[in-house]
Amino acid sequence: TGYYGDGMNAIIVFAACFLPDSSRTDYNYVMENLFLYVISTLELMVAEDYMIVYLNGATPRRRMPGLGWMKKCYQMIDRRLRKNLKSFIIVHPSWFIRTILAVTRPFISSKFSSKIQYVNTLAELREMIPMEYVHIPDSIVKYDEEKCIKRRMR
Repeated sequence: TGYYGDGMNAIIVFAACFLPDSSRTDYNYVMENLFLYVISTLELMVAEDYMIVYLNGATPRRRMPGLGWMKKCYQMIDRRLRKNLKSFIIVHPSWFIRTILAVTRPFISSKFSSKIQYVNTLAELREMIPMEYVHIPDSIVKYDEEKCIKRRMR
């Protein structure tokens, strides 16, 4: 978590690589409680505008949240939280994430859809938000470096 702007608005960082593996027997229970924790944290932290940075890099497919879970999250977030969300930045978007969002676009509001931004590198993210208060996990930094090296080699 970090802050931006004069009003010290919240930046919520969500690293998908730390989500539980979907093969766990208690996966649904863990994800349900994780969602409740995230919502209660947002409700406590967010008085003003905020943004969510979703770090998708270095996340194996089996750790990515399913479509049903994401839809439920969206539906359960109250209007105030949806309204105060200024941007939802997806860093290192995979083909899978882009496809899910393209498929679900008709079911989510156009206002919310317009808040989604794709960012391919941490350098691009640095141009958008102040990074001094944002912690990026080492695995994401390493993933970004490897991706940039591969891009330069092409």
